[in-house]
Amino acid sequence: MKSLLLGIVAIILIGIGGLVYRNAIERPLQPIACPVDALVCPDGTSVARTGSSCSFPACPPPNVSLPDVSISFAVPAGFTDAEFPDAAAVAAYEMSPSLSSDVASGIVIRRYEIAASSTALATIQKTAVSGTSGEPVSITAFSSTILGIYRFTIVSIERFEGVIDTAYYLARGDDVLRFDAIDKGIMNWPDSNLNVSTLPAHAALIKLLTTLQGQ
Repeated sequence: MKSLLLGIVAIILIGIGGLVYRNAIERPLQPIACPVDALVCPDGTSVARTGSSCSFPACPPPNVSLPDVSISFAVPAGFTDAEFPDAAAVAAYEMSPSLSSDVASGIVIRRYEIAASSTALATIQKTAVSGTSGEPVSITAFSSTILGIYRFTIVSIERFEGVIDTAYYLARGDDVLRFDAIDKGIMNWPDSNLNVSTLPAHAALIKLLTTLQGQ
């Protein structure tokens, strides 16, 4: 009886092996079909796939990827990495001081989590604190714009003694990203006719935001 059972098992195994071999001969492994052959980087350049996988190498500078907050973008020319100003910051850049000023303007990116009982707008209101008064900026002073593929809420954070800080908020599902353009050494900061979007850091931030990609 034992020999009979062993014989049956052997026949089954041989049969399975034959089927596997036949399938391998008739249906050889096909190359993996990837959805795209090139990845477009934030600055408009592209990188090609490497090897037989569907993965891509990292986009070269000035492109930057922040996987912790699932975004990538192109850093504007003339900006270099800077020290984070606070715990909410996830990236910071500064530009070299101009000949007319010894202070460095910059860009800071922050992430604020939306509490379970809160909303994106409430989170923006809570974090949009005036650098002059120390109080939340009134919601009536908020404006919005579309840059690239995203809509941003714009808030003037500070405009005092040569410093103009403008924040662009991007509301997402469970958090809010804040992008600050901090221009320093602005002699005509009190001028009501001053177009702040033409200031160096502000103009650079607008350029950065037009390259912004979600991951």
